[in-house]
Formats: sequence, structure tokens, C-alpha cells
Amino acid sequence: MTPLDPTVRPASRSDAAALAAFAEHVFRETFGPHNRPEDMDAYCSEAFSLAELERELAAPYLHTVLAVAGNEIAGYAQLRSGPPPDCVTGPDPIELKRLYVGPRWQGAGVAQTLMAHATDLAQQRGARTLYLAVWQHNHRAIAFYAKQGFEHVGVAPFQLGADLQLDPIMMRPLDRREDDVRCPADSRTSCPTAGQSDQQAR
Repeated sequence: MTPLDPTVRPASRSDAAALAAFAEHVFRETFGPHNRPEDMDAYCSEAFSLAELERELAAPYLHTVLAVAGNEIAGYAQLRSGPPPDCVTGPDPIELKRLYVGPRWQGAGVAQTLMAHATDLAQQRGARTLYLAVWQHNHRAIAFYAKQGFEHVGVAPFQLGADLQLDPIMMRPLDRREDDVRCPADSRTSCPTAGQSDQQAR
């Protein structure tokens, strides 16, 4: 395996500590420069605590896969089964809750690989619609998801500390594959670029 050849595997509870550190690092790199430090700290202390990651990796309604190279996490994707926002009207929906890629892996195709695995996993679980939330100022990520077949269908609130933000919701049917395009940027669910790309759906 080369440094640019990560493999994808299911995450387990033993990955919780490494994944918590990785996810917080990517989130801060992506959104930190554009938000108040106190809001970032408040969100990260809850969303990426060890206890929270252990809970997520044990939850039956969350499905998480890692892209790993040796002992290093290059990225991860997480699906969430559950009630969607009202604006998501497609049949049998599932949420792409997070898609994070580490800064040094951005532009290496990791986001593409994770998107393909997430799509396959969603279909295996009976989903026919995939949706995500993307940061409204992440224009590169929005463009990337549009190229992948996602369409804007509404907005949903995202609480970052004391700051209530509105994230665009994008949706696509799962009766077709993503286009073979490089991910240019990041979202809340994200894809890669050095700031806002290969990373995250929030």
C-alpha cells in the first residue's frame, strides 16, 4: 500500500479515540477560520468527545466507514438512518451525515472513494435517496455535490455554539452512480480542498 492508496473498512469502537481527534482536526481546519473560537470550542467539545464518538460507533442507526493508510486515518464517511428534514421528499432517504478527508489527503481521490462506498452502503441498507447538509459559504463543495447529482431542496438549522446557522440541504436519487469527477471542496458533509473540500458534511 502506497501513501496515496488508502483502503476503506468499517469503523469499530476501538477507533473512537483516533477518529475523535481526526474529526475535530478536520472540522477546525475547515470551519475555524470563519467562525468565532468560542462557538467552535463549544461545538467541538460535544461533537468530537471520546464519549460521543464511542456512542456514535455503537449506535445502530449510524454507519461509519474509514479510509485508512497504515495506522493513519485519511478520511471517513458516516450515514445516518432516521427521519429526514421536511424538504427531503425522495423515497427511502438516508443522510450522508459526514464525509471528512484529512488535509494532506485532499485532492488524492479519497473523497471520491468514500462517496462511492457510502452510496453502496446506503443502497445495501435499502435507501433510494441520499441527502446531506452543506455549509452555505462552501461554494466549492456545493458545486461538487451538484456534479455528483445532488440538488438543492431546502435548508436546515445547524447550531454551532451560540451561532444558529442555516445549511442548504441537497438530495439525490440512488438509482444512478456519482459522476467520475474530482472533489474540489468541502461541505458540512464534505469533500476535499485545503479548507473546504475533501471533507465534510457537517
